[in-house]
Amino acid sequence: MVDDRPNVIFINTDQQRFDTICGLGAEHMETPNLDRLVEEGVTFTDCHITAPSCAPSRASLFTGYYPHTTGIYRNGDQWTHSWVEDISESGYYTVNVGKMHTAPYETPMGFDERYPVENKDRYLGDVPAGDPPLPGEKYFLDEWDRALQAKGLLKQQREFYRQWDDYEERLGAFEWKLPADAHPDVFVGDFTERWLDYMPKLDQPLFMEVGFPGPHPPFDPTPEYAEEYLNRDLPMPKLDPDDLESQPEPLQALCEHHQEIDHDSVVHDPEASKERLHRQRAYYYANVAMIDEQVGKIMDALEANGYEDTVVIFTSDHGEMLTDHGHIQKWTMYEEVTRVPTMVWSPDRFEPDTVDDLVSLFDLGPTILDIADAPVDDSMEARSLLGALEGDDDWSGRNIVFAEHARSGILDATEFMTMVRTDDWKLVHFVDHDEGQLFDLTTDREETENLWDDPDTQDVKRDLLDTLLKWRIESGIRTADWAADFR
Repeated sequence: MVDDRPNVIFINTDQQRFDTICGLGAEHMETPNLDRLVEEGVTFTDCHITAPSCAPSRASLFTGYYPHTTGIYRNGDQWTHSWVEDISESGYYTVNVGKMHTAPYETPMGFDERYPVENKDRYLGDVPAGDPPLPGEKYFLDEWDRALQAKGLLKQQREFYRQWDDYEERLGAFEWKLPADAHPDVFVGDFTERWLDYMPKLDQPLFMEVGFPGPHPPFDPTPEYAEEYLNRDLPMPKLDPDDLESQPEPLQALCEHHQEIDHDSVVHDPEASKERLHRQRAYYYANVAMIDEQVGKIMDALEANGYEDTVVIFTSDHGEMLTDHGHIQKWTMYEEVTRVPTMVWSPDRFEPDTVDDLVSLFDLGPTILDIADAPVDDSMEARSLLGALEGDDDWSGRNIVFAEHARSGILDATEFMTMVRTDDWKLVHFVDHDEGQLFDLTTDREETENLWDDPDTQDVKRDLLDTLLKWRIESGIRTADWAADFR
């Protein structure tokens, strides 16, 4: 019996903001392939993450449960199971090319084939603490590491960049000086294309997760892409002195931490010159444009190899601050981090549409399971978006989305941070601080006027705090059995 369920290609980038796709209104970008997904697919314009860093967000996305349920709160927390196991058991052939950020990196996760490519500047995971390695330690060589090693190349990374005379001036922006096909995003795109070209066509549907390491820093485009975006007018960081001074202590401490430690080769300086900030943005956007080219190659390979009935999903695990509000990378709850581009493309299956309702990134999990006609656990906290994709008039988005993060080696001035966001309001709660953030999104889309202590908004704040409390209690009850099994 022929299995006529559709193939699913799930493309994830790392740390990509919403304002990076021309088809979504970013006129400073040139992204023809991602624009195609927007124009021919269903676009969710208000999709928000459940955690503002890689592993917690991805674990939530690939389980359908919030971080407080998975217990995966920070990068490096052990993560070894996902709904990929369910889709595999339902009869799909499952492949991962690129980043998943599991811990350990090489855990099977339900994939029939795994070809991991992890962080460009990797300092977590199965890597030795000493040189030479201590007894029992090992290097983790991913597919990209091995390819570079076979070519006799040393990848560009923090120790390499620190040798540049202007390292501290760079703000994490560096030209890729190795051959273009050695760049991690090009490598992932090429590898995916080759797999589709040379793997014999299966007698079962394919689920493939393609994880691009970029545009996560270091911001490292090839020279021609770097030059292209250096010569463009780009939106510059939102830096309001009153905003910076009014931020809660945990966020001020986060900003100071980044100025003291060069995570992922980024020397952070909120007071950098316009020229330095422009280069930082140019190289970040150039990284996105490079990924766009690889997405086009994957789409062409699907067509050339007979994968006509395929659903292509594109999204990112979280955004990037790019010095907006004085911050870099993630670990905040500003829109630059929480809102991510999300498109679902299958023209023969779903009519092109734009969905402006609130949704959560992890809602893509049960959506994929529904598309694949695979079982969805009743306790799953994520909600399928299939009704929106099919134009069901009875479907509606979420009234509220949540995100959370625990203390880590970077977000180290609070034990726990939680976001509660509606269409009109956003509240950010720090469990061990009296101060927090409250923004009226109807009048302050830039999130610069913190109304936490405003006497006129105390009823709104109380309602949102009550919502947070009820959500956590109900979530704990609903997921108790699943959480016990998961751990």
